[in-house]
Amino acid sequence: MDLKDQLKKHFPDHAPERPADENQNTENGLWIQEDPVICKYEKRKGKPITIIENYQGNKQDFKELTKLIQKELGIGGSSKDENILLQGDHRDQVMKILQDLGFKTRRVGG
Repeated sequence: MDLKDQLKKHFPDHAPERPADENQNTENGLWIQEDPVICKYEKRKGKPITIIENYQGNKQDFKELTKLIQKELGIGGSSKDENILLQGDHRDQVMKILQDLGFKTRRVGG
């Protein structure tokens, strides 16, 4: 008899509370936010990069999202200072991937 069964025996009328994580919007294991994710383009040291910012999930989901985008596009990148930095100008493809996952996106700059 495990602890859960023992507690049920002593407190038969108790209904367990749902954890806060179950009430959040989740799809594909990632937390989906209400605010749009910003996708912009910059040049740093003469090389083009795509920057994704304004993701408000936890760090683990943030890293998983970074890896998922890198794998889908077959490109390099990193996650730094709550931004996802991807090598090259891939705004259109990134926005499509994010929209397919259920995110709202907004394109900033040219």
